[in-house]
Amino acid sequence: MRLLFRLVAALPLRFVHALGAAAARLAFAFAAGERRRLDENLRCAGYAERSLRTAAIRESGKLLLEMPWVWNRPQEEVVALVRSIEGAQLAEAARSRGKGVILLTPHLGSFEVSVHYLAARFGPVTALYRAPRQKAFEPLVRAGRERGDVRLASSDVKGVKALLRALKRGEAIGILPDQVPTRGEGAWADFFGRPAYTMTLATRLQESTGATILLVLCERLPRGQGYRLRIAPFPQPENGETPTRRLNRALEGLIRMLPEQYLWSYNRYKVPGGVTPPDGGARA
Repeated sequence: MRLLFRLVAALPLRFVHALGAAAARLAFAFAAGERRRLDENLRCAGYAERSLRTAAIRESGKLLLEMPWVWNRPQEEVVALVRSIEGAQLAEAARSRGKGVILLTPHLGSFEVSVHYLAARFGPVTALYRAPRQKAFEPLVRAGRERGDVRLASSDVKGVKALLRALKRGEAIGILPDQVPTRGEGAWADFFGRPAYTMTLATRLQESTGATILLVLCERLPRGQGYRLRIAPFPQPENGETPTRRLNRALEGLIRMLPEQYLWSYNRYKVPGGVTPPDGGARA
């Protein structure tokens, strides 16, 4: 696997993206379950365009091959691929407050590139990390992600304490907020019109530290030309809105800015073990 990752990293980014897009089209042709999930999630979000579905499949393949490419290229080269940034002043102002910054980056665009760029430009970023199911991959993933000022925090009590310490030092932390949490770590809230078990960690950390929450989108530019980074403020709460619904509303707005680069095949609506679905059923 290490050799395969290095072979991918030896290719120009435009070739990696082209290969990933072609592989994804082939893979989805044989993956009925993935196709159904992607189609259902797009439908729930109100997207019926065939062209968007096709683009979303291509972008998912680009993401898959892009990850080992990013992990195995020099970090300064990865950072240099960010061609422009919007909202840098928001990150600078948040860091100057000294209360820490919570960067929320869903499965949208290139979240791998964004964390390396933000750490290089604004200082250390401690990213919440969920170990891969295949244990053999873990050393490769950790070596690729934990470089420079990027640090990893495991998705357990020890990791949460590491995130809290980073915020208290006035540093930034990174969280994939649309990951499905485990029992006791989430609450039900609508996400594109469907109940989704949604993590409460980001808002709990913000309440306990006074940190600033920012939304991050790293757009993948066409033909391997690089990336465009956008930083946006977290929206103000609406009347009667729960913290988890506020979070999902923020993510919906971010995703609608670039829907073709969201990972629509991700099983966002699964019910974790031991969690009771909102309808009271007993789904696995």
